[in-house]
Amino acid sequence: MIQALMLSFQSLTDRRIFAVLVKVTLLTIVSILILGVGLWFALQGLFGWLNVNDDSLWSGLLSGAITVLSGFLLFRVVAVAITWVFADDIIDAVEDRHYPRQAAFGKRPSLGAGVRMAMRSIMRVLGYNLLALPLYVLLLFTGVGTAIAFLLINALLLGRDVEDMLIARHGAKGAINKLPRLMLGLMGTAGMLVPLVNLLVPILATATAVHWVHSGHSKL
Repeated sequence: MIQALMLSFQSLTDRRIFAVLVKVTLLTIVSILILGVGLWFALQGLFGWLNVNDDSLWSGLLSGAITVLSGFLLFRVVAVAITWVFADDIIDAVEDRHYPRQAAFGKRPSLGAGVRMAMRSIMRVLGYNLLALPLYVLLLFTGVGTAIAFLLINALLLGRDVEDMLIARHGAKGAINKLPRLMLGLMGTAGMLVPLVNLLVPILATATAVHWVHSGHSKL
């Protein structure tokens, strides 16, 4: 896994992958800003409807806090969904450079298929995290329990997303065994929490999975 991760960092020097990185980064930032502004005004409208009269001080602070927190939670959803749309460009670049034999047998899904898989990814993330919300609240008293539960649940989901990208291209040969998939998901989910690094994570996770599968370790 470490070797595959190191190779994925090298992939960032590839002109084609760098172009995808720029597109994913710009689209993610724009999407988060639009969602943030929309959430801010929605919260202000909600407080107005509830007749919260505090000269906008507390409602403004609360809106800001909720918007920032939601930004962290939504970043992973938005970044991975946008990466889904360009995932095949990433896989193409890595396979053409390192694994031309496997590239010849891969079947590139259509853009429509990528969009549909992105929507399924979004629904999975939102659905599972909403279902886990009571667990997150119950574990708050432990201090670290909520963070651990969040990491594990989202690591499983991110690992599933990355594996699905490869299965869509290579069928069963793109599958990753459970432990490596969890490790990849954990690294990716943890990286999503680090500013600036989180912009690279979807690209790196996809490239790492390609290297892992094609290096013959996918079933270990």
